[in-house]
Order: sequence, then structure tokens, then C-alpha cells
Amino acid sequence: MKQWMLTLFILSLFLTAQASNAQNRKFGLGVIVGEPTGLSAKLWTSEKNAFDFGLGWSLGGDRISKYDGSYNGGSRVHFHMDYLWHSFDAISSTERFPLYYGIGGRINTGAGYNSSTAVRGVLGIAWLPHDTPIDVFIEIVPSLQLSSSTGFAIDAGLGARYFFE
Repeated sequence: MKQWMLTLFILSLFLTAQASNAQNRKFGLGVIVGEPTGLSAKLWTSEKNAFDFGLGWSLGGDRISKYDGSYNGGSRVHFHMDYLWHSFDAISSTERFPLYYGIGGRINTGAGYNSSTAVRGVLGIAWLPHDTPIDVFIEIVPSLQLSSSTGFAIDAGLGARYFFE
């Protein structure tokens, strides 16, 4: 059912596309699939910079509690916010494929995470089709968890967003 809904959402993005592009429209909302899975938003602040946000759930929440040794399997809620820089000159093509990188933070709750915080580094590539208000992206995100315990993780996601006027 989830795959059907995602397919329908992405198809509707392409069918409702108007003669504009994602970068010229400042705010986009869509989905991200991976780690985490949920909603993705992007707010352009200039021609090369943007904030991105994610709110979703993560299934990778299997942890052993450091307090009582109990298993805390299950899902967790994930929120992140990053500041991104885009390089539009990195790939020469008739289409626009900016590489982007950035830094941000995340908060996880549930499945033994107890509102853990982390610093994130973001590396990705986006496709900004000409004359359409969408972007499609794939990213890899190494993070350093600062609380409730320290650790290193790598998340990854694939997503699409529709940009509103």
C-alpha cells in the first residue's frame, strides 16, 4: 500500500507540473524514502543555498538500553534540518543536476533514543527538470550522535518534492 501511495504521489507531481522550475519557486514539499521515510521540505534562500527539513519515521531503531540492558526494538520518530550549498557547475549536462552538500542536525525519539541529537553532514545530487516545479534527489548523510549516547551512523534517502508558487 505504501509503494502504491508513493507511486501515485510522484506521478501526480509530474502530471501537475507547470511551466516553471523548482529553484524559482521558493518552497517545496514531498516525500523521502529510506532512512528516514516520511515528509521532506526545502526552502530556497538564494540561487545556491537552501534549508531542507525532514519529518518521518525510521525503522533502524534497534538498540540495547544502556540503563537496564533491555532491547528497544521498533521504530522512532526522526526530525532533521540542514543548510545546503548547491554546485550547479559540477556536472555538465543539458539538464540541471546540482551536487549539494551541507550541515545540520537531527533529533530522534522512540525505540530507546530518548530524544537523541546528532550533527549531520549531507552529500547529494538533485535533478531539477527544466520547466517543471519539482526536484528529485538522492543523498547520503553521515551523522555523529551526541546524546543520549555517542555514535556514528550513515543514513540515505531518495525523494521528490513539488514546489509551490
